[in-house]
Amino acid sequence: MAVYKRSYRAYQGSYTPEWSRFLIISRYASRAKLATWVFIVCLFPSLITALLIYLNHNVSLLSYLRTSRPPFEIGAQFFANFLRVQLGLAFVLTAFLGPGLVSPDLSNNALVMYLCRPLTRTEYVLGKSFVLARDLSLITWIPGLLLFLIEADLSGWQWTSENWYIARAIVLSSFIAIVTLSLLALALSAWVKWRPVAGGLVLGFIFLSAGFGAAVNGIMRTDAGDLISVPRLLSNITRSLFQLSEPSDALAPWHHWTALFCFAGLCLFLLSRKLKAYEVVR
Repeated sequence: MAVYKRSYRAYQGSYTPEWSRFLIISRYASRAKLATWVFIVCLFPSLITALLIYLNHNVSLLSYLRTSRPPFEIGAQFFANFLRVQLGLAFVLTAFLGPGLVSPDLSNNALVMYLCRPLTRTEYVLGKSFVLARDLSLITWIPGLLLFLIEADLSGWQWTSENWYIARAIVLSSFIAIVTLSLLALALSAWVKWRPVAGGLVLGFIFLSAGFGAAVNGIMRTDAGDLISVPRLLSNITRSLFQLSEPSDALAPWHHWTALFCFAGLCLFLLSRKLKAYEVVR
């Protein structure tokens, strides 16, 4: 309306709290149809694991096997194997979801529309990464905790008191993997504006780093190649959190933590170089 009519009024409604404004970005983020099918497939291992836990305590099955002992032991190694499978599926899901988060905003010069509002670059990154964190949580630590509670209910208080650290390991391992994969996907999405190429680079970087690290270990006869392999870093940290570290490991856990922090810092540096309200073209 024209200003001279002086019939406009200031907004009188309630404002969104500042701490939760970054959630607006993730609320309207779209998910590709193919990524939805991949997400559904990622839920099947959780259902199969729940069925194995049930069969392990099934009285009819034990009587059919003519034994009073369960067919297999459920402990730290069991849940570590489950989480290892889910993290492998998380790599694939990240390749489908991650590239479409930042690249459309940069290719269409729409980032200025975000930053001209009361949103900082940090809140923008949090809002975009929350999309990945939400879906990756639904296939990692959330089903992992549900499976732990099922086993705790079937095994009793004694098993729960002896293995409570497994629940902590599930949450911490999943959180570390989610943060790492989110930073990797956002960094590659910011630098590669073509979505299919960015998705291929996510998987390519993961497999390339794993292959290069294995080659270094084989040629140099050392375990230092694990420090440049993202899957090996996450696997070693997960194993240490589940208290499954082997005495023959040449690298201490703090080596893996340091390498992972350096990798996260590199991804944040790449993001900070690209996420700007304007870009100078020479």
